[in-house]
Amino acid sequence: MALLVAFFTFLAVMAIILLFFTVGGGAPQEDIIRKRFEAVQRAERRGDLSLGLQLVRDELLSDVPALNKLLVRWTWAERLREYIEQSGVRSKPGKILLLSFVLAIGSYLVVAAIVGIVLIALAAGIVAGMIPLAVIAFKRNRRFHLFEKHFPEALDLLARAVRAGHAVTTGFEMVAKELPEPVSGEFRTTFEEQNFGLPLRDALLNLTERVPLLDVRFFVTALLIQKETGGNLAEILDNLSRVIRERFRIRGEVRIRTAQGRMTAGILIALPPLMLFMLNMLNPSYMKPMFTQSIGHWMLIGAAVLQVVGSILLWKIVHIEV
Repeated sequence: MALLVAFFTFLAVMAIILLFFTVGGGAPQEDIIRKRFEAVQRAERRGDLSLGLQLVRDELLSDVPALNKLLVRWTWAERLREYIEQSGVRSKPGKILLLSFVLAIGSYLVVAAIVGIVLIALAAGIVAGMIPLAVIAFKRNRRFHLFEKHFPEALDLLARAVRAGHAVTTGFEMVAKELPEPVSGEFRTTFEEQNFGLPLRDALLNLTERVPLLDVRFFVTALLIQKETGGNLAEILDNLSRVIRERFRIRGEVRIRTAQGRMTAGILIALPPLMLFMLNMLNPSYMKPMFTQSIGHWMLIGAAVLQVVGSILLWKIVHIEV
């Protein structure tokens, strides 16, 4: 049993390290070809392209053939693949799911061997199994935050390019060369899609799918309307950049004014499990019925459910969208 615990612990540690450092995958040429195929597939799914491109194969969801066949049948697997790509992690959904499975089973066996309580071991397995998805969500949110931070600079650069007489697509290339990631990467992808032969409208709509932010939708809508009706594009981009910067300023003020509420929410969320741990350490015999009797198990389950519901409500209250 000790060897089994050690083996699964080693697998869990290696899996977490692999997930954190998997930010690139495949040869650069293969990446370019894959992105171009995905751009065409996005446009086809929206019905924007009347091209009969059945020769474009579906992207593998897993390197394991049996798991890939299973994931292809589920619609949520494709959404998970897009979610992973938005985080900047170059991993297939099958790899993430297998990683979650290994972490869940390994944590269950380790906790069951140490504590000996099935309920706690099961809870530890569920939490550990959610770690890969939590890491993906964290990386995705951080990447979108960096994109929002540099997006006004990209709009200013586009406006200057338009005033200098360049085309909008040339401005995309300038943004790809001048600004840092992830803004440069997304604009480079849009520029390459347009060069590859996609209409500008489809390339811009693909951008809104890769970066589903409100500011990006405003930008794409403004460009498409200006393309249809005309107008001063440089002035439109300047106004949009100013609006985005104003939203950032208001968002900063909101975060300052809700700092105390967010700290209070964090304390209230952390207090029950900390008290449970401290009481169990100070007076084990007092807390023993909670872990040994069936009614104690049900009380722990009820407390965990209420804790999750309360945490969600508190987080919704103190996080105000601007």
